[in-house]
Parts: sequence; C-alpha cells; structure tokens
Amino acid sequence: QVQLVESGGGLVQAGESLRLSCAASGRIFSIGSMGWYRQAPEKQRELVATISAGGSTNYADSVKGRFTISRDNRKNTVYLQMNRLKPEDTAVYVCNMIVNREQYWGQGTQVTVSS
Repeated sequence: QVQLVESGGGLVQAGESLRLSCAASGRIFSIGSMGWYRQAPEKQRELVATISAGGSTNYADSVKGRFTISRDNRKNTVYLQMNRLKPEDTAVYVCNMIVNREQYWGQGTQVTVSS
C-alpha cells in the first residue's frame, strides 16, 4: 500500500509565500511523474504543475513565474514553492504521483490567501 501525505498549507496574505510538500511511503519500487493539482470551491480540479522522472516541468499559465515544482527522489517527495500568492490561488492542493506504475493521490491541503 502506498500513501501520499501533504503538508505546508495554511492561511497567508496576498504577496506572501508557502511551500507545500508531499511524501510517498509504503512499498515503493519506482516513481514516475509527480504533480500538484488544486480545486477551488465550485470549480473543477485543475493542473498546477508537474515534474517528470527526468526533471522536466510543466506549469499552468496562471502560476508560471510564481510557483516552482521540484522533487527529491531520495525522499520520495515533491515540493511546490508558491511565491507572490494571490487570493485566486485559494484552493485545496492535492499531490499526485505515479508510483509502481499506478496513480496515487494525496488527501489535499488547504491554501487560503487573503486580500
């Protein structure tokens, strides 16, 4: 059984920063792509950023230049550094990983940005 556990969410003011972490645990033989998604109230889940096993990154246009995704393969962890946060970034952030060629999701962490 593989579990993903996120941390780092919270309440911040516009312009501030947060760093999210998501660590995978359990019987892990390989991890492929990792990513972050978010879902705001009454909106569909949307892609925020992904990072491949080789380190290639992809970002939603709305976060380019403000957010940075990275990974530490030794720790089976993916990070999302979020700078210059805006109220419209408020959402539940959920991590995603391809572990042992299967897709797993975290439970989500709330990020709230006040204006």
